[in-house]
Amino acid sequence: MNDDLVIAGKSYASRLLVGTGKYQDFQQTRAAIDASGAEIVTVAIRRTNIGQDANSPSLLDVLPPSKYTYLPNTAGCYSAEDAVRTLRLARELLDDHRLVKLEVLGDPNTLYPNVIETIAAAKTLVKEGFDVMVYTSDDPIIAKQLEDIGCVAVMPLASLIGSGMGILNPWNLQIIIENAHIPVLVDAGVGCASDAAIAMELGCAGVLMNTAIAAARDPILMAGAMRKAIEAGRESYLAGRMAKKLYSASPSSPTQGMIA
Repeated sequence: MNDDLVIAGKSYASRLLVGTGKYQDFQQTRAAIDASGAEIVTVAIRRTNIGQDANSPSLLDVLPPSKYTYLPNTAGCYSAEDAVRTLRLARELLDDHRLVKLEVLGDPNTLYPNVIETIAAAKTLVKEGFDVMVYTSDDPIIAKQLEDIGCVAVMPLASLIGSGMGILNPWNLQIIIENAHIPVLVDAGVGCASDAAIAMELGCAGVLMNTAIAAARDPILMAGAMRKAIEAGRESYLAGRMAKKLYSASPSSPTQGMIA
């Protein structure tokens, strides 16, 4: 069965998107990405060299764009103006690359999204021809507004960036998913494989993570675990879980024809 993730008209076999920051070095980054099976990798334009500094090692040499789809992001931006400027730079560095991740933060302590600035930046970027995947709060109204603006995917947080707290509000995520006509991916807050599986079982199209892998005791092993969790969660969602029943015991084996 073909069950690819489709974003901005392009298909991906993996529903796991992985960040490239916080690893020990580029070699560990590559090993983790390979173990995860991810085809889309995010890169913070303000923190990672992809050609800005010709005298320093470039991530492009370790993760060639011919093999991976880059998702430049605006990590560290606190205004629509800064976010738009950053992604314009990314487009130049990556030869007119259009698929981007927009995030505009509200404060440096929680890294919670500033949805007002996010909406403003999204409007500008969509008008300029970018394919915008957007980090946002788990507010269903904001998520729908971002879809109506023309974003190609909405990415509500499960919990705060880097917190590892897992999915704190599955009910809002379900509302967003049920009302969306574009992919909904959990972004931020995943801490372990079960968190990723739960997100997929809720019906998310995918999960984006970085810290959960990079900050693990064994990032390579965790990357493999996340790969399996995404696949298992997706299959569980497609299979359709049994109904929950309170005080309604049902034996696993049939009772008809039992020997008296």
